[in-house]
Amino acid sequence: MKCDKRYMLLYAVTDRAWTGKQTLYQQVEAALKGGVTCVQLREKELDKAAFLQEARDICALCRRYGVPFIVNDHVDIAAACGADGVHVGQEDMEAGEVRRRVGENMILGVSVHTVEEARQAVREGADYLGLGAVFPTGTKTDADVMPGDMLRAICGAVDVPTVAIGGLNRSNILQLSGSGVDGAALVSAIFGAEDIEEACRELRALAEEMVGL
Repeated sequence: MKCDKRYMLLYAVTDRAWTGKQTLYQQVEAALKGGVTCVQLREKELDKAAFLQEARDICALCRRYGVPFIVNDHVDIAAACGADGVHVGQEDMEAGEVRRRVGENMILGVSVHTVEEARQAVREGADYLGLGAVFPTGTKTDADVMPGDMLRAICGAVDVPTVAIGGLNRSNILQLSGSGVDGAALVSAIFGAEDIEEACRELRALAEEMVGL
């Protein structure tokens, strides 16, 4: 599986902080039912064995729905669970090294903040780019907000799919219309919702409007 820009449309990034009444698996399934087009598993606290088991379970779930499954940061977990892809940031393993480790068939996403970083990531094998933070976010408190002109410049400088992330929700997603991004990645707007499935239906419609579908 390689990266179609349609995968970026409504990109769900997990956050265990919002589990409670439901397990993360149940939350991801609700998001899939609601129309998310990609799922990224992001875990910061689980031990390796629990992380790998969770990754295998959610990978299988995503396969049932025909949606790509991406693992954040952990190249070894992504390879071991048979994920469709792996996503790394600028502070993680260098994109070229990730590509060498995972081979040509796995989707590689890279977070970038400048045109130079974007072009470098593509040269090193990135299949898509995460751009942000586009709005202030509580998920990554150290993330600087990306100006709109930088967002547009990056989208115009590369020929791979792009997804905006950071502080996105139903009230501001349409502000990205015309920027050139192929979709929106959301965390709390999905997993912090009282009704995840219904929230995703609404967000999917807004994302389609944003990109002009």
